[in-house]
Amino acid sequence: MKLSARNMLKGKIIKIVPGAVNSEITLELPGGQQVVSIITKASAERLGLKEGMEAYAVIKASEVMIAVD
Repeated sequence: MKLSARNMLKGKIIKIVPGAVNSEITLELPGGQQVVSIITKASAERLGLKEGMEAYAVIKASEVMIAVD
C-alpha cells in the first residue's frame, strides 16, 4: 500500500459498532492510545474489518491544529 498521506498509524481494531449507514471503528495503537473513525457500513464490509485484525488509521488533512490549556 502506498499513499500520499503522511500520517499513517498502525494498530489493532478493538471495537466495531455497526449502524444502519455508518460503522464506528476503534483502533488501538501500540502505546494504548485509541483512534476512532466513522466510515460507511459498505466500506467496513468491503474491507472485511473484524475485531482483532491489524489496520491503519490514515489521517489526511490540510490543517492540524495544536491547543494548550
